[in-house]
Amino acid sequence: MIARKHLRRPIHPLYCLNAPVAVLSALALLSLAGAAQARSGQDKFTRETARAKAILAKMTLDEKIGQLIQVEHGSLKDSKDVDKYHVGSVFGGGGSGPRDYTLKGWTEMAQGFATTSIGTRLGVPIVYGTDALHGNNNVPGATIFPHNIGLGATRDPALVRKVARATAEEVRATGINWSFAPCVTVPQDYHWGRVYEGYGQDPALVAQMGAAAVEGLQGNNLAGETSVLACVKHFAADGGTDGGHDQGDAKIDEATLRRVHLPGFAAAIQAGAGTIMPSFSSWNGVKCSGHKHLLTDILKKDMGFEGFLISDWNAIDELGGDYKKDAEISLNAGMDMFMITDKYQQFFDNVKALVAEGAVPQSRIDDAVLRILRVKLAMGMMEKKYTVAVSPAVQKTFGSAAHRQIARQAVRESLVLLKNDRQTLPIAKTIKRIHVCGRGGDDVGMQCGGWTITWQGQMGDVPGGTSILNAIKKSVSPATAVTYSKDGTGAEGASLGIVVVGEIPYAEGVGDRTDLALPQEDRDAIANLKKANIPIVVVLLSGRPMILGDILAQSDAVVAAWLPGTEGQGVTDVLFGDYKPTGKLSFPWPRAMSQIPLHYDDKAADPLFPYGFGLGYHG
Repeated sequence: MIARKHLRRPIHPLYCLNAPVAVLSALALLSLAGAAQARSGQDKFTRETARAKAILAKMTLDEKIGQLIQVEHGSLKDSKDVDKYHVGSVFGGGGSGPRDYTLKGWTEMAQGFATTSIGTRLGVPIVYGTDALHGNNNVPGATIFPHNIGLGATRDPALVRKVARATAEEVRATGINWSFAPCVTVPQDYHWGRVYEGYGQDPALVAQMGAAAVEGLQGNNLAGETSVLACVKHFAADGGTDGGHDQGDAKIDEATLRRVHLPGFAAAIQAGAGTIMPSFSSWNGVKCSGHKHLLTDILKKDMGFEGFLISDWNAIDELGGDYKKDAEISLNAGMDMFMITDKYQQFFDNVKALVAEGAVPQSRIDDAVLRILRVKLAMGMMEKKYTVAVSPAVQKTFGSAAHRQIARQAVRESLVLLKNDRQTLPIAKTIKRIHVCGRGGDDVGMQCGGWTITWQGQMGDVPGGTSILNAIKKSVSPATAVTYSKDGTGAEGASLGIVVVGEIPYAEGVGDRTDLALPQEDRDAIANLKKANIPIVVVLLSGRPMILGDILAQSDAVVAAWLPGTEGQGVTDVLFGDYKPTGKLSFPWPRAMSQIPLHYDDKAADPLFPYGFGLGYHG
């Protein structure tokens, strides 16, 4: 549990974790119209209301409906559709990008869409969104930072703010101005394939880190040339689904929802987040994208959110099957903008018909558009001086040495030392020979995990990255020999072995697992290394705690490195003692699958390593 004095902003009493359960439950069920702290963080949007209303008054119904549409750029049937349908936003990411998949190609694409929208009748620019989850991870050559699970282990909100600021600069270097981040999920079950998107299990930690990420992305001035609109996700309780199933059902009461899953959103709203993305998942059988009590009563009214809601990818398709009816349900529930691929024309026609029929009130359309316009105004997009050009200074930040140094710091602070018998670590840089092995020993793609260049990520090279093997070679003395074999053979005569094992890249439901034991290939590599009768250091790359089994007994030292990203030297900073480990577990570590779900505050549980565990170096 984190002391409240370390939170940069106080959490509203509605979300206080130290309150007695009876008091908390009572408060949770109240509708608190006076969420003053949250609304103070949202005043950058409310103060644009008058200007937004003036623009709204000039808009036709067609132009209003267009603002509700965010279309995937690859699904546009004709580039003229941006004008024809008055499109309010375009998005890419998760492997979707321009034909020229370079910094230049991304920039030209984003600028092209923005230029087209500025030339429309009212000149309301599009806002371009991308999944920049751990750096501008869709663009080759970008700095790839640790995923959130690693950042949570740092317990360092100032560092998270720096990571998000660097990410914002690299996103703006491509001409893009909206990131679908941060994720403030509170994962309850390690079966879930999105555990690594969460900072941890303590809602207070998640709130602290999520607020810092929003502040880093959006900066001090949302209209600044290096600021990016944040999108906090996924509202709400996506980490609390039954059995840890992705897009599943969170079968919890409202008091639990507010106590566990809402503090991260409350803190992000206080920090000034401009957009929030409802989850694909359900709350007690009702899809979040169509849940009026959740989106309107709780989020907009109780929590004081004044920005706009953006759906997840084609989320309204999940609501029932009748596309027109699905649009009606989601709009009336409080959704403001809709992320759509190939059905954007159908959506436009359906919403126009729904308004004509009275199924969706004109006032609901006006409210959604007003919210979108206020955010665009706060971003400076409606000013005469607004330009789609990217300054050369901003482009120079892309993949820069300064950003890679921040990433390296994030990596070394995120590592958690789980075992260190006989002071195996740190390793002397003058050691005679180190044998490196394992699937992850020389694989930057495995270090980065999912959401890296492609949606699922991929094994192999990532441009600009440094593998752990190459980082080891850079760290040791010229007299030290470094050898490598993927399967752990050939270690005879070495002074020490380092085996890098863990999970191959995955994202979302593809990563849902029933068994979190290490794959046989990893176990074989450790067994082969063991035959050399040398000290063994296990570096574990994973998006969640894994079942270590007898691997813990076979090794002399174990380091949880999570999914560190491109900067492998952050790992070797700890292995060779340039940085003494400070990372602490933000999730308890299970002994066996039978312990899952395992909760950080369960006093009766007997985890292998408790929440907050992390060894250091002595002397």
